[in-house]
Amino acid sequence: MNHKRVAILISGGGSNMVELVKSMHGDHPARAVLVLANSADAGGLKRARAMGIATDFVDHRPFKGDRAAFEARLCDVLQQSAPDILCLAGFMRILTPEFIAKWQGRMLNIHPSLLPKYRGLNTHKRALEAGDSEHGCTVHEVTGALDDGPVLGQARLRVRAGDTPDTLSARVLKLEHQLYPAVLKRFAAGDKTPALLP
Repeated sequence: MNHKRVAILISGGGSNMVELVKSMHGDHPARAVLVLANSADAGGLKRARAMGIATDFVDHRPFKGDRAAFEARLCDVLQQSAPDILCLAGFMRILTPEFIAKWQGRMLNIHPSLLPKYRGLNTHKRALEAGDSEHGCTVHEVTGALDDGPVLGQARLRVRAGDTPDTLSARVLKLEHQLYPAVLKRFAAGDKTPALLP
C-alpha cells in the first residue's frame, strides 16, 4: 500500500498528535513521517520520539519580525520528509497566506469550537458567555483566512450547568482525540465529505 506521508506541527504537549500517530497503522491510508515544533522544549517532541517518529523544530523566536524567514526554514525542514499532508495539532503560530498556498488542499487543522462560531482564541469562555447549549470542535482545511477553511468534520457535546472554560475544554479535548483521527483517515483516502460525530 502506498501510504500518504503526514507531517504534524505542534507547539505544546501534542495530545492530538499522539492520537493521530496512534491511529495511523494497519489499513490506515497514511503514516506519520515527522513531528515538527516551533520550540525545542515542546513536550510533544519527546512523546513523538518515544513512538518512533522523526522529530525536528524551528524555534520561532530568532525570527521575531520576520515571519517569511521562519516559514522558509519550516519549508526546508518539511521538504526533507516530503509529506503529502500537513496536520496542525496545537501549532500556535499564525501562518501567512504564502505558506498556506504551498500546501493548499493538503493542510488540516483542529479548532475547539463549532466553526464558523468562535474563530481564534478563548473559544470555551466565549461559548459559555454566549449561553450556548452545545459546543464542540471542528477539523477544517486551512486557508488564508483564520479558522475559515472548508469543514471536514465536527463533534458536538451538550454544555452542562456549572461548566467552566476548564471543564468544557477537557471534555472538548476528548472529542478532538476522536474526531481528528477519523477525519484524517477519510481525508488521506480522498474523502472530503464532512464527518459528523454525535
